[in-house]
Amino acid sequence: MARLPRLTVPGYPHHVILRGNNRQDIFKATADDQRMLDLLFEHSRVQKVDIHAYVLMSNHLHLLVTPQQDQALPKMMQAVGRSYVQVFNKVHGRTGTLWEGRYRCTVIQPERYLLACMAYIDLNPVRAHLVAQPQDYVWSSYRHYSGQRSDRLVTPHALYWALGNTPFAREAAYAELVQDGISADQQGALTHATLSGWALGDDAFKDSLQAQTERRLSKTKAGRPFASGGKPVPN
Repeated sequence: MARLPRLTVPGYPHHVILRGNNRQDIFKATADDQRMLDLLFEHSRVQKVDIHAYVLMSNHLHLLVTPQQDQALPKMMQAVGRSYVQVFNKVHGRTGTLWEGRYRCTVIQPERYLLACMAYIDLNPVRAHLVAQPQDYVWSSYRHYSGQRSDRLVTPHALYWALGNTPFAREAAYAELVQDGISADQQGALTHATLSGWALGDDAFKDSLQAQTERRLSKTKAGRPFASGGKPVPN
């Protein structure tokens, strides 16, 4: 069976996961992390992709992005991936692939999942027991949203701006949201949808999204579809 193309729809938030091959480290030194952020900044601007949240872990990374144009996200990820591997291999004296195949991504319903996805991303280092609090981790977008630093890579989504009327109110509201965490169901849904490539949202959202893409948004049962009379629909 032919592999489905990645689901990419301009104007909608996408959760992206990129992993190292065989779970190997893709960041071995501080300079590696900084190089990745620089590449993401450069190519997100060129391709017109808004980056709302990110985290760089030792062997994978997460992004929450909104591409503004068709093919903007795959073009950005391709350019970043190739440029990063070239320098990484040269610096660390290695050859060959670095990534675990293609990056994984899904389109998410913003009203239901965007803020939860931001918290999911910013809590990664805490879940991995690298730090006790998200603000203790350098390589994520959390410090930008909590008011501890200004991060040029981050473009806040409208739903973040809606958290408060002042910067302090928004920062406090987001910090509380992250502190409360997300449910196991939300975490599982975000992970499964991203790794499988199926859209994440309610039926109305998927119906609206389906009108803008020919790509299937959810898994269908195996076998030929049946007409109302119970007979297989002709191919």
